[in-house]
Amino acid sequence: MKTYQVGLIGAGFMAKAHAIAYAGLPVFFWPAPALVNRKIIADLTQERADAAAAQFGFEKGTGDWHDIINDPSIDIVDICTPNDAHAEIAIAAAKAGKHILCEKPISRTVDEAKAMYEAVKKAGVTNKLAFNYRMTPAVQLAKKYIGEGALGDILDFRGTYLQDWSADPNSPLSWRFQKKICGSGAFGDIATHVVDMLRFLLGDFTEVNARLATYIKERPVQTGTVDNLGVVKGGENVPKKAVDVDDQCLLTLKCKSGAFGTIEATRNAWGRNNYITFEIHGTKGSVYFNYERRDELQVCFASDPGDRRGFRTVYTGPAHPYGEALWPIPALGIGYTETKIVEMYEFIKAVSEGKQVEPNFEDGYNIELIGEAAFKSASSGLWEKVRSI
Repeated sequence: MKTYQVGLIGAGFMAKAHAIAYAGLPVFFWPAPALVNRKIIADLTQERADAAAAQFGFEKGTGDWHDIINDPSIDIVDICTPNDAHAEIAIAAAKAGKHILCEKPISRTVDEAKAMYEAVKKAGVTNKLAFNYRMTPAVQLAKKYIGEGALGDILDFRGTYLQDWSADPNSPLSWRFQKKICGSGAFGDIATHVVDMLRFLLGDFTEVNARLATYIKERPVQTGTVDNLGVVKGGENVPKKAVDVDDQCLLTLKCKSGAFGTIEATRNAWGRNNYITFEIHGTKGSVYFNYERRDELQVCFASDPGDRRGFRTVYTGPAHPYGEALWPIPALGIGYTETKIVEMYEFIKAVSEGKQVEPNFEDGYNIELIGEAAFKSASSGLWEKVRSI
């Protein structure tokens, strides 16, 4: 069985998720399409990289990500850095002929996304963008129903991603609030997940009308290099700097298919943790999904008898997408880790077969173009067309 050597860049929360996924891949999917050896992990300093290597099961660490690009034994470059480093690393990896897995969003700007897309296209390397929420079995089941025509013609939809971790003004000035690093706020950080899921389910968006808002204009400056998403103690007395990205975005969208709907995303919704939802209505039925109850898909079909028509719960399990590889009975519990393992399976399978996989850099570029139209609309107050690649 082929073994691929991976170099991972960035040693934070997402590095943990990816390391677990590499380890879990052959445990859940056996025989595996290939094995992955965690060879090198890079971070800002050698000390931090060495600590991450010990924690996440890599052979060694490095304080310079170029060591991964320049190592001829590395087959896969895995990018888990803040957004401002994605383009430089991905383009270098593509030129070196490495396959690439990159965390979302693809980049800070349309120009960066275009450069990344063109680099991997020219190099012919397998590339994947880590929108893992679409890999949830219930989301894949919704895709199956839509593809089979079980919902009929899709009429409308609505999606949300609501969180509250930044609703407190004493939540620190993470890189996620600094445009020069992240590119955009709630849109890039969380709305892109819902955009990706609904593009996956319904197809391309063609026009956008948007509202964006920044509610908390400044935040406490955090110390150290580790990103802190908690509340700064004594934050009211800590030096503050300006926030220059959106806290909330509301998008109204038209699909190429004719479907019409909304997406709302905010990190200032008290009481919401990871509230990713979509509801889709068709001429023959409806589906509803809530990621906080990710073993469940709510379904209603127009063909149900009138005396029992209404949403019912399908608990995902062995009969559903990826079910046989995960747990033996429905509703036993699908977690964030499992979605990352499924994501990794699809990526490694594509690498081993010399194929492309979705979502990839082309999808990421398309989502950046949707974002471009949304920000333009928020400024103009008008419907704006989404440019095509």
